[in-house]
Amino acid sequence: MENFFNYITKPLTPEDVDLWFRGNNIIPEKLELFSDFSHSLNILIVDTYLGEPPKSNETKITLSDDDNQRHFEWCWNKIVDNFKKEELIFDYKGEHFDYFKSFFDEIFYNQKDEKIRKSIGNFFSDLFDTKKPFTKSDIDMISSIYKMLDKHMKK
Repeated sequence: MENFFNYITKPLTPEDVDLWFRGNNIIPEKLELFSDFSHSLNILIVDTYLGEPPKSNETKITLSDDDNQRHFEWCWNKIVDNFKKEELIFDYKGEHFDYFKSFFDEIFYNQKDEKIRKSIGNFFSDLFDTKKPFTKSDIDMISSIYKMLDKHMKK
């Protein structure tokens, strides 16, 4: 149990983080690009989602799982198209799509707690903030996202 606690809470030294990034070929500029991709996707999803729970009990409009799937796919394709305009070409489908789809299904579309839904932007900001101390858990998550997006980006 102590190992898990350290995994999610104990900060790594800046030297260890630098070694990890170099050992896993994580380029800071690409990491920033992938942060922008994640943030852009989140912003588009939040700004265009019509299934927000109402503040009162007046009119409740709920979207089906199929509606949510179509919304996510529309947002995903829009972000990939927007990056393509900047000559940054990502595959439309692959494990990166599946990862973000699962993430947003759990943390946004199927989340009842509005505070959690609204914290996604802060989560990405914190995760990709290279000026803060990283835990082993942070590094593993960044590495996974980085490798997935890098694998599905045309060089």
